[in-house]
Amino acid sequence: MTATPARAFAVALLVGLTACATAPLAHESAEHNCATLGQWIDPASGDIKAYDALIEAAAASPIVMLGEVHPHVDHHRWQLATIGALHGRRPDMVLGFEAFPRAVQPALDRWVAGELSEDDFLRETAWTKNWGFDPELYLPMFHFARLHRVPMVALNVERDFVSRIRDEGLENIPEAERRGLSEPKAPSDAYLDGLAEIFSQHLDIRGEDDERASLESDDDAQADDSDDTAEGETAEDAVEQPENIRDDPRFQRFVKVQTTWDRAMAQALVEASARSGSPLVVGVLGSGHLERGFGVPYQLQDLGIDDATVFMPVAPAENCDAHEEEVADALFVLPPLSQIAQGPSGPKLGVMIEAREEKVTVLQVMEDSVAAAADIRDGDAILEAAGVALADTSDLIGIVQQQAPGTWLPLSIQRDGETMEIVAKFPSAANGHGKP
Repeated sequence: MTATPARAFAVALLVGLTACATAPLAHESAEHNCATLGQWIDPASGDIKAYDALIEAAAASPIVMLGEVHPHVDHHRWQLATIGALHGRRPDMVLGFEAFPRAVQPALDRWVAGELSEDDFLRETAWTKNWGFDPELYLPMFHFARLHRVPMVALNVERDFVSRIRDEGLENIPEAERRGLSEPKAPSDAYLDGLAEIFSQHLDIRGEDDERASLESDDDAQADDSDDTAEGETAEDAVEQPENIRDDPRFQRFVKVQTTWDRAMAQALVEASARSGSPLVVGVLGSGHLERGFGVPYQLQDLGIDDATVFMPVAPAENCDAHEEEVADALFVLPPLSQIAQGPSGPKLGVMIEAREEKVTVLQVMEDSVAAAADIRDGDAILEAAGVALADTSDLIGIVQQQAPGTWLPLSIQRDGETMEIVAKFPSAANGHGKP
């Protein structure tokens, strides 16, 4: 039943569903009998939780964190419904989002103040470059904040700063250039085990001799969605993997990056909680940063916040006892991504991608997608789309989002050193334009 640790890497062109609010169902406590869709679960006992009491208790916390698999529309609908329920009890609220680096905070302030249109807001926050997921997934939450004048806070840090930490170490960066970030608490052995598993899968996908691999954490194996990229190794790093993966210098840098993000988001949440009036702070971030008390909750404890609340969505379990006791304070049961019909927000190529050496590299092709039908394969580099050279993931995302129903999109692909031409055929509106 648990969301598993981060598994994949990169920016997704996978989904773009129209997110709308749906209220969670209220359930009374009952004997554990395999929770079904729309129910809250106590992971420690497996019992169904009483909704009103759960929300009341969470509203009394200083910080509530809502996990997500980034491209899962129902996760965002659930988040919005939960935010609304909490706001009804604690209108003194601040919303924090992993999706935004701190440099774009002025745009968040202007959006909440009603000074920006949607287009201006997405442009000023460099949404496509900084996050890359369909904005329709998140816009209902942004509009909620604007409507109720709930301050929005950028939780993330800029990637160039993370790269410096990876390359130099935070301890070697002058205090004045640390942007207020304090040294993360060293991760627990259990967290290191989880990160080692992610790192090993990274090597399986990218290859150990990849000279410019990127390491990126994600939040659930059922949907390979992107989180944040720590652009990573050079030719001299392409060495044989040590017998103990913890001794691998690449893994050690990977841990630095993950704990940096965890610490940065934890600090941003604490800073928001310390505002005048001690508002309720609700953080919207990937489940991989939250589960089992690792990541952000672990850093929050080091910062003196030991009574934060973590809610996470999960898919129905085949085995009623499949969840772990400490995965979260409560779980909400939602359909897995594979069962969600794709919405009408726009065309989807259906690939996980990242920018690598000025090429857009395909990390994973989704089943039954436009990309799969076009015989695009994992590891392909997409050099051009519609005759336009691609240097960054945002280039491809922009072109795909402009495609009309029924469009045939010519792509120039590099595979195993050979360049070939492929045509991606997007379905007509009648055939489900929103399908990936």
